Amino acid sequence: MDVEIRRSKRRQKTIEIRLRGDKIEVLAPADISDRDLEAHIARFSSRVERRRSRDESQLEQRARQLNMKYLGGAVSWKSISYSDRMERRYGSCTPSDGTIRISSRLRSMPVWVEDYVIVHELAHMIEPNHGPRFRSLVNRYPLAERARGFLMAMDMCRGKKEA
Repeated sequence: MDVEIRRSKRRQKTIEIRLRGDKIEVLAPADISDRDLEAHIARFSSRVERRRSRDESQLEQRARQLNMKYLGGAVSWKSISYSDRMERRYGSCTPSDGTIRISSRLRSMPVWVEDYVIVHELAHMIEPNHGPRFRSLVNRYPLAERARGFLMAMDMCRGKKEA
Protein backbone atom coordinates (compact mmCIF):
# COMPACT_ATOMS: atom_id res chain seq x y z
CA MET A 1 0.00 0.00 0.00
CA ASP A 2 1.15 3.52 -0.73
CA VAL A 3 1.77 5.69 2.32
CA GLU A 4 1.51 9.46 2.26
CA ILE A 5 3.05 11.16 5.31
CA ARG A 6 2.28 14.76 6.13
CA ARG A 7 4.20 16.30 9.02
CA SER A 8 3.04 19.47 10.71
CA LYS A 9 4.66 21.76 13.25
CA ARG A 10 1.18 22.65 14.49
CA ARG A 11 0.45 19.01 15.39
CA GLN A 12 2.04 18.46 18.81
CA LYS A 13 1.35 14.92 20.05
CA THR A 14 -1.21 12.98 18.10
CA ILE A 15 -0.76 10.89 15.00
CA GLU A 16 -3.73 10.39 12.73
CA ILE A 17 -3.64 7.48 10.31
CA ARG A 18 -6.50 6.78 7.94
CA LEU A 19 -7.22 4.75 4.87
CA ARG A 20 -8.09 6.74 1.73
CA GLY A 21 -8.95 4.28 -1.00
CA ASP A 22 -5.85 2.09 -1.36
CA LYS A 23 -3.55 4.65 0.23
CA ILE A 24 -2.62 5.15 3.88
CA GLU A 25 -2.62 8.81 4.88
CA VAL A 26 -0.54 9.76 7.94
CA LEU A 27 -0.77 13.12 9.72
CA ALA A 28 2.05 13.41 12.24
CA PRO A 29 3.93 15.93 14.36
CA ALA A 30 7.00 17.34 12.62
CA ASP A 31 9.36 16.16 15.36
CA ILE A 32 8.37 12.47 15.58
CA SER A 33 11.17 10.10 14.64
CA ASP A 34 10.89 7.98 11.49
CA ARG A 35 11.31 4.88 13.61
CA ASP A 36 8.35 5.74 15.88
CA LEU A 37 6.22 6.68 12.92
CA GLU A 38 7.03 3.43 11.10
CA ALA A 39 5.89 1.44 14.15
CA HIS A 40 2.50 3.20 14.11
CA ILE A 41 2.13 2.68 10.38
CA ALA A 42 3.04 -1.01 10.67
CA ARG A 43 0.38 -1.60 13.35
CA PHE A 44 -2.24 0.22 11.29
CA SER A 45 -1.28 -1.65 8.10
CA SER A 46 -1.58 -5.04 9.79
CA ARG A 47 -5.06 -4.16 11.06
CA VAL A 48 -6.13 -3.07 7.58
CA GLU A 49 -4.75 -6.26 6.02
CA ARG A 50 -6.55 -8.45 8.57
CA ARG A 51 -9.80 -6.68 7.76
CA ARG A 52 -9.26 -6.94 4.00
CA SER A 53 -8.48 -10.64 4.23
CA ARG A 54 -12.11 -11.43 4.98
CA ASP A 55 -13.39 -13.70 2.25
CA GLU A 56 -16.65 -15.22 1.08
CA SER A 57 -16.27 -18.41 3.12
CA GLN A 58 -15.78 -16.41 6.32
CA LEU A 59 -18.83 -14.33 5.42
CA GLU A 60 -20.94 -17.47 5.03
CA GLN A 61 -19.65 -18.90 8.32
CA ARG A 62 -20.31 -15.66 10.23
CA ALA A 63 -23.82 -15.41 8.75
CA ARG A 64 -24.57 -18.96 9.99
CA GLN A 65 -23.24 -18.10 13.47
CA LEU A 66 -25.16 -14.82 13.68
CA ASN A 67 -28.33 -16.51 12.40
CA MET A 68 -28.12 -19.15 15.14
CA LYS A 69 -27.16 -16.75 17.92
CA TYR A 70 -29.57 -13.87 17.27
CA LEU A 71 -32.32 -15.26 15.05
CA GLY A 72 -32.57 -18.80 16.40
CA GLY A 73 -31.52 -20.32 13.08
CA ALA A 74 -34.79 -19.17 11.50
CA VAL A 75 -33.23 -17.82 8.31
CA SER A 76 -32.15 -19.77 5.27
CA TRP A 77 -30.50 -18.27 2.20
CA LYS A 78 -29.06 -19.45 -1.06
CA SER A 79 -25.98 -17.22 -1.17
CA ILE A 80 -24.24 -14.44 0.70
CA SER A 81 -21.41 -12.58 -0.98
CA TYR A 82 -19.43 -9.37 -1.06
CA SER A 83 -20.29 -6.84 -3.74
CA ASP A 84 -17.89 -4.25 -5.13
CA ARG A 85 -20.77 -2.49 -6.87
CA MET A 86 -22.48 -1.15 -3.73
CA GLU A 87 -21.53 2.49 -3.38
CA ARG A 88 -24.42 3.85 -1.32
CA ARG A 89 -25.74 0.87 0.61
CA TYR A 90 -23.95 -1.42 3.02
CA GLY A 91 -26.07 -4.47 2.27
CA SER A 92 -29.06 -5.72 0.35
CA CYS A 93 -31.02 -8.90 -0.07
CA THR A 94 -33.59 -10.48 -2.32
CA PRO A 95 -35.75 -12.74 -0.14
CA SER A 96 -37.53 -14.23 -3.17
CA ASP A 97 -34.33 -15.84 -4.47
CA GLY A 98 -32.45 -16.08 -1.17
CA THR A 99 -29.48 -13.87 -2.04
CA ILE A 100 -27.70 -11.49 0.31
CA ARG A 101 -25.08 -8.99 -0.80
CA ILE A 102 -22.71 -7.18 1.55
CA SER A 103 -20.73 -4.14 0.43
CA SER A 104 -17.01 -4.80 0.06
CA ARG A 105 -16.44 -1.47 1.84
CA LEU A 106 -17.34 -3.23 5.08
CA ARG A 107 -14.15 -5.30 4.88
CA SER A 108 -12.21 -2.23 6.02
CA MET A 109 -14.59 -1.54 8.93
CA PRO A 110 -14.66 -3.25 12.33
CA VAL A 111 -16.06 -6.79 12.30
CA TRP A 112 -18.86 -5.87 14.72
CA VAL A 113 -20.16 -3.31 12.19
CA GLU A 114 -20.11 -5.87 9.39
CA ASP A 115 -21.88 -8.33 11.70
CA TYR A 116 -24.62 -5.77 12.28
CA VAL A 117 -25.16 -5.40 8.53
CA ILE A 118 -25.30 -9.19 8.16
CA VAL A 119 -27.91 -9.43 10.94
CA HIS A 120 -29.84 -6.57 9.30
CA GLU A 121 -29.97 -8.41 5.97
CA LEU A 122 -30.79 -11.74 7.62
CA ALA A 123 -33.70 -10.04 9.40
CA HIS A 124 -34.96 -8.83 6.00
CA MET A 125 -35.21 -12.45 4.92
CA ILE A 126 -37.86 -12.81 7.68
CA GLU A 127 -39.41 -9.33 7.55
CA PRO A 128 -38.99 -7.36 4.31
CA ASN A 129 -39.83 -3.89 5.68
CA HIS A 130 -38.33 -1.76 8.48
CA GLY A 131 -41.35 -2.02 10.78
CA PRO A 132 -41.46 -2.87 14.50
CA ARG A 133 -41.05 -6.63 13.97
CA PHE A 134 -37.97 -6.04 11.80
CA ARG A 135 -36.43 -3.63 14.34
CA SER A 136 -37.10 -6.13 17.11
CA LEU A 137 -35.19 -8.81 15.19
CA VAL A 138 -32.23 -6.56 14.39
CA ASN A 139 -32.03 -5.22 17.94
CA ARG A 140 -31.29 -8.73 19.20
CA TYR A 141 -27.75 -7.97 18.04
CA PRO A 142 -26.31 -6.22 21.13
CA LEU A 143 -24.16 -3.75 19.18
CA ALA A 144 -26.92 -2.73 16.76
CA GLU A 145 -27.31 0.83 18.04
CA ARG A 146 -23.56 1.37 18.17
CA ALA A 147 -23.11 -0.01 14.64
CA ARG A 148 -25.90 2.22 13.29
CA GLY A 149 -24.12 5.22 14.82
CA PHE A 150 -20.82 4.12 13.32
CA LEU A 151 -22.34 3.80 9.85
CA MET A 152 -24.12 7.15 10.18
CA ALA A 153 -20.78 8.76 11.06
CA MET A 154 -19.14 7.08 8.05
CA ASP A 155 -21.87 8.48 5.83
CA MET A 156 -21.39 11.95 7.30
CA CYS A 157 -17.63 11.76 6.66
CA ARG A 158 -18.30 10.81 3.07
CA GLY A 159 -20.87 13.56 2.68
CA LYS A 160 -23.67 11.13 1.89
CA LYS A 161 -27.30 11.92 2.43
CA GLU A 162 -28.48 8.30 2.22
CA ALA A 163 -27.07 5.04 3.54
